[in-house]
Amino acid sequence: MLSQSTSPSTEIQLQVWDTGERIDRWLSRQLPLLSRSRLQKSIEQGNVQLNGTVCAAKKTTVRRGDRVCLTLLPPQPLDLQPEAIPLDILYEDEFLIILNKSAGLVVHPAPGHPSGTLVNALLFHCDRLAGIGGVQRPGIVHRLDKDTTGAIAIAKTDFAHQHLQAQLKAKTARREYLGVVCGRPASDRGTIDQPIGRHPGDRKKMAVVPIEKGGRKAITHWKRQEPLGNYTLMQFRLETGRTHQIRVHSAYLKHSIVGDPVYSSGNTPGVNLTGQALHAYRLCLQHPVSGEQIEAIAPLPDELTKLLRVLRKRV
Repeated sequence: MLSQSTSPSTEIQLQVWDTGERIDRWLSRQLPLLSRSRLQKSIEQGNVQLNGTVCAAKKTTVRRGDRVCLTLLPPQPLDLQPEAIPLDILYEDEFLIILNKSAGLVVHPAPGHPSGTLVNALLFHCDRLAGIGGVQRPGIVHRLDKDTTGAIAIAKTDFAHQHLQAQLKAKTARREYLGVVCGRPASDRGTIDQPIGRHPGDRKKMAVVPIEKGGRKAITHWKRQEPLGNYTLMQFRLETGRTHQIRVHSAYLKHSIVGDPVYSSGNTPGVNLTGQALHAYRLCLQHPVSGEQIEAIAPLPDELTKLLRVLRKRV
């Protein structure tokens, strides 16, 4: 049941009918259009009440009969400057835009990257983007690492943002990548089902971490695309979207992504790469309004094309 309070915020009243689940996970199931990170942030900020008392711990267990009240605060004023950064547009209408992100471009502002990001470029390109999906990440539906290139979807309206995030959560949107890895996997295809969390010894890295120690479920499907001597062109399909997922899972397979400065030696076979040889080449999703199936194909960047040409010539 939704009820509007007298302030600009929105109160969501919920009743618990099951039992024995963490409150953040329970809220995530009840409110699939809200990201789990946003719900956890609401808990941390004291905007969730359990039976009339503020609940500030996301691991608190809910019980049958409990009453949960979530207060959603209105978007804060956006304090980001539009910047005239060129964009490679694959698809655009009044509801969403799909871009081919270049290497070296950070998606949203973060410590060390206050400007010059994809968000700054989008604010220049789209005049009504502010506030959609969060203060620092307006319109952002999913991320790509700084040096990963390829297709990324941006929502232009709140409805489109919720609809696209719901597709990702329901796994109806399809994200496919091409990457060059070191070595050659023994089989033609496979699935890596290993949880990912913060590296226990280096907070700047991710790693395969058991769920009981903070890892989150992560599934990557992979297929050998082309043998390239001591390297292999691989196709990856994401079922989940964890930070650095393909890079971490590839390293777990003992076949790290070529040029990855974090999860491999970083060496490249005679080609200077800006970052890892990983490209989001295909994004398939349903249009949030028309229902039409959209397939966006992002052409390979010049660096990856050159790398493949060099490796094929050696073979």
